[in-house]
Amino acid sequence: MDKELKNTVTSISDKAKYDECAKQLLAQKHILAHILIKTVDAFKGMNANDVVQYIEGEPYISTVPVEPGSTNPSPKDGTKIVGLNTENAEINEGMIRFDIIFYVRIPAGTDTQNALSQIIINIEAQKDEPTKYKILNRAIFYISRLISSQKQRDFVNTNYDDIKQVYSIWVCMGMEENTMCHINLTKNDLIGFYDWRGDINIPNIVMIGLSDTLPEHDETYELHRLLSALFSDKLSVTEKIEIIDKEYDIPVDNDIQEGVSSMCNLGQGIEERATENVTVNIILNMYNNNFTIEQIALATQYNVDKVKEIIAKQKSK
Repeated sequence: MDKELKNTVTSISDKAKYDECAKQLLAQKHILAHILIKTVDAFKGMNANDVVQYIEGEPYISTVPVEPGSTNPSPKDGTKIVGLNTENAEINEGMIRFDIIFYVRIPAGTDTQNALSQIIINIEAQKDEPTKYKILNRAIFYISRLISSQKQRDFVNTNYDDIKQVYSIWVCMGMEENTMCHINLTKNDLIGFYDWRGDINIPNIVMIGLSDTLPEHDETYELHRLLSALFSDKLSVTEKIEIIDKEYDIPVDNDIQEGVSSMCNLGQGIEERATENVTVNIILNMYNNNFTIEQIALATQYNVDKVKEIIAKQKSK
């Protein structure tokens, strides 16, 4: 296989593996607990170790379809799907899945407007803000599916009072600054006033923006520092583990250790191949613009034989 093609295939494979490692790491219950504390009112102010016990079962990772009719099927034995997962098949686009989805029980005594016993949580990780579509529109679609897919699974017929509250939490990396916003329904009385019965707090979208700079550990940016450390391409494995363990008191078991190590190794491999591809393009551009082999070698810090080899390989294609 041609080396450039092999690098491309390997890079795609590594990016997929990196994404999967990121989801697996994000789905660790102690990390989910820290996210819940900062985003869901019912858990604000609680200790992360206490929140873990309210997460039901194991979170589903890239397994629950977003597609209508595929999100809410029940197993043949009649047991309820706990944890859901994550896909939606669109024609010509393949299957789309939720990154992470799970049920969480509401702590006893919590004042919730609709007195629900469970909340459905969806967490999505994005390397950056998409340019092909508006990310909020996608978040609205996801939150709508999280609600509509409950029919026949969490409520039947017209028992709409049994609809569970849902949160779709989006973690977007590579942003200009660290941000967080909560998007939900509001009621505006235009003419007169009537207290319509119902729970307008059912749908919730939380957008978390992570900058490339690791923030200080304070109350405001506590969650941002944890997530930034997990996904940083500048911190070593040791530095990440130090933050996770010492600052957040998260038990660093084998799953977390391996997840952090794999992400660092895969990230380094992706970066190295990207750098190599850029260098090859620079060499070809310089050669096509009549730079000498010696000038190209000096500019790229490659030896002359290596430069000749790259040019010859590209000319033979």
